[in-house]
Amino acid sequence: MAGLIGVLVNTATVLIGSFFGLLLKKGIPERFKSSLMKGIGLCTIYIGISSALKGENTIVLILSMVFGILVGTLIDIDRRFNGFSEKIESRLTKNESEKGTFARGFVTACLVFCIGSMTIVGSLQAGLNGDNEMIFIKSMLDLISSFVLASSLGIGVMVSAAFVFLFQGAIVLLAGAAAPLLTEEVINEMVCVGSLLIFALGLDLTGIKKLKVMNYLPAIFFPIALVPLYNLLASLLAK
Repeated sequence: MAGLIGVLVNTATVLIGSFFGLLLKKGIPERFKSSLMKGIGLCTIYIGISSALKGENTIVLILSMVFGILVGTLIDIDRRFNGFSEKIESRLTKNESEKGTFARGFVTACLVFCIGSMTIVGSLQAGLNGDNEMIFIKSMLDLISSFVLASSLGIGVMVSAAFVFLFQGAIVLLAGAAAPLLTEEVINEMVCVGSLLIFALGLDLTGIKKLKVMNYLPAIFFPIALVPLYNLLASLLAK
């Protein structure tokens, strides 16, 4: 499928960027790594704020966050994801000094690479009409991001390439089936919710506030149901 070409390229750029970031990791003093992470966090906050402004329906945003957080917390995605990360860490990391950073690197990279506006819109475009242009642009950005993240957080960033492939690939493959529901309004609200999660991740990276952002992940998909429901109720009340 043509749409998956972009996903494969994006996965490859994360692997390549992480590889060179790991090569550089040992040569960067710890105080520089800490400052670098805070700088990345500030950039992440900016990206989240600027993209979140694409949303037009505050009620849908609030309800999506509420329902998404309830579902995510009930399933406890954050705990399960971190537990999965720790299992991989025990197999891949032998150096005691590096243990504990794998899970953070893996979870952080998965969120950075998979919940932004370019991921959602790019994957939908690739799935609906085979247009990979936005994913190719995202791939170049992820090449740089994975290099920086891996140099600070280690091999967990490289392993996140598998999640990038699965997450984006799933959106591409399901886009056709969901096409009737994916109006411009729905996509804008999905981008808005995803950008708000990016903002929350930025707070975590800067050390301002620790949030279990993985538990918020289901919120991205609630606009698919809430936007049509809101429009239906609004039309009924207008009569």
